[in-house]
Amino acid sequence: MALLLRLDSWSLAYELRTWLVLLITVPVSLGIFARLGFYRAVIRYMSQKAMQAILVGVVSSAVALGISGYLLGLPTPVSLPVIYAMLALLAIGGVRVFMRSLYLRSLMRHKTRIVIYGAGAAGSQLVASLRHGCEYAPVGFIDDWRGMHATYVEGLRVYSPVELPRLIRDYGVKRVLLAIPSAPRTRRREILKRLEPLAVPVQTVPAMDDVIAGRARINEIRDVTVEDLLGRDPVPPNQTLLDANIRDKVVLVTGAGGSIGSELCRQVLQQRPRQLLLFEVCEYSLYHIESELLRLAQAAGISVSIKALLGSVQQRQRLDVVLGTFGVQTIYHAAAYKHVPMVEHNTLEGIRNNVFGTLETAQAAIDCGVETFVLVSSDKAVRPTNVMGTTKRLAELTCQALADRQDATRFCMVRFGNVLGSSGSVVPLFRRQIKEGGPITVTHPDITRYFMTIPEAAQLVIQAGAMGRGGEVFVLDMGEPVKISELAAHMVRLSGLEVQNAETPEGDIEIVYTGLRPGEKLYEELLIDDDVTDTDHPRIMSARETYWEWAKLEDYLQRLHAAISSGRHDLIRNLLLEAPAAYHPEGPIVDLVWLEHEFAPFALNQVIPLPEPRAEPEPETKDESVGFVRPAASSVKW
Repeated sequence: MALLLRLDSWSLAYELRTWLVLLITVPVSLGIFARLGFYRAVIRYMSQKAMQAILVGVVSSAVALGISGYLLGLPTPVSLPVIYAMLALLAIGGVRVFMRSLYLRSLMRHKTRIVIYGAGAAGSQLVASLRHGCEYAPVGFIDDWRGMHATYVEGLRVYSPVELPRLIRDYGVKRVLLAIPSAPRTRRREILKRLEPLAVPVQTVPAMDDVIAGRARINEIRDVTVEDLLGRDPVPPNQTLLDANIRDKVVLVTGAGGSIGSELCRQVLQQRPRQLLLFEVCEYSLYHIESELLRLAQAAGISVSIKALLGSVQQRQRLDVVLGTFGVQTIYHAAAYKHVPMVEHNTLEGIRNNVFGTLETAQAAIDCGVETFVLVSSDKAVRPTNVMGTTKRLAELTCQALADRQDATRFCMVRFGNVLGSSGSVVPLFRRQIKEGGPITVTHPDITRYFMTIPEAAQLVIQAGAMGRGGEVFVLDMGEPVKISELAAHMVRLSGLEVQNAETPEGDIEIVYTGLRPGEKLYEELLIDDDVTDTDHPRIMSARETYWEWAKLEDYLQRLHAAISSGRHDLIRNLLLEAPAAYHPEGPIVDLVWLEHEFAPFALNQVIPLPEPRAEPEPETKDESVGFVRPAASSVKW
């Protein structure tokens, strides 16, 4: 064909030398292509490497043609090898590319058409991966940079974001994939806000941090996370603060299997303590976090002794043995009952665990010479309307009083709001309700909450603990409060669905308001008063708040413990109101056992009234279970 196109004649085709040139060129070309591995390439999976092999092979074949023609004296023009190479490239590569395009086009009929937002490296890799899959068919790119508009990446046109509605309409696009893993959360939030009205599902590839750490691959498609919706970029941690209480020290985390406790363990492990002790009352949770930490340590090459210890923070003897045996230097106290309605329905156990569990752990820390005690507190401790928040404030008061009483152990408290993905979080609940077709249940249309990611919260707890001199309450900057009903609506729309309400009765998912639960507030606060100062960290503030001295608090705790032992919920409520916690209950007592006895007068009559506090001197007994002296009357049962 090259001879015909160049000479417009078949004259040389009848010469023996022409056939000799072919007999040399064809075997040499076949050998070159075979050596390059070209014939082992599967056409449907042809990559850039195969195209390079075609180019190298064709050029080599053309050179072989030119050299053999010259040696045999074939009277051909110099341009013949060039024309031959062009025809060979078209025939050898073009046929394969054509067949591959036919195959890919046949798959398009069975795939979901998508648009990829982000025409960078991540988007290019995503297209190459999706084309060989059986789920998605990319039809184009969207990119904010004007310089990319109307260009082609991986054979797909790059469009402006304003053209996205037209693409959805004209090409039948059913989904948008975000391929901007390195973009800050504030930028992702802006993009999601722009995509929300389009009523198509939006998914994303993993963040670059997860890809670099090996926790995910760039082609893994995930649902948009609430972190993307909230759009808050984390502040880089201060490594000096992270190391201060952990590096080469013996660290104990109570409640190690919980949402915050487990993340604290992960963060502590990264700072390489000498020993990491996991203290947990739930066997399954302890086993789970221990297994995870051992895997993480092995994968990261971290040589840290990890000990899993079963025990309750209410058991003083167990605490003394553990702290003394291992020589604990730092305690992160995250063990607590934190679900507001659950504690409201089980008041006695909530107070025992959150108040007296903290007291036992704190006193054991002092007696065993622990250097630093960090209490993980809650924004619900500020002007609480529920028992759980009041118990967390009493736990703060306990640590403040003990810090004021002695100097050996440094106490500090860290207060923050809700963390995303914790047990009881609304986010997994909303996601499950959307998957089931609704309705989404929200307690009140105006309820708001602060949110923070668990890793960020744990990092800030560790850094705040390193700043404390003793007795401070550190408050984390939680950003702007989020309206829960709006969060639910965002999640519905980004799932490609529409909220069903009076304006859109044909919508897909209805938001149902169920009413505030017992003890639940419309909004949460982080500060009791305005006496707050900044710290060296932009997201950590320090507050000095009023508290009772130990002598007064000890007397109060004795009376509270006696009321708990007797099951006197009416007296417990009065004592909670007496504490400097600004407790303002908005409903009656709803403890399940108390309600049962309230409708069984014969049972209530068996409750033995407590003597008035300090009416007469009473013999004192040492109660080893709580770790402080209390009146003998506290042993009265009902």
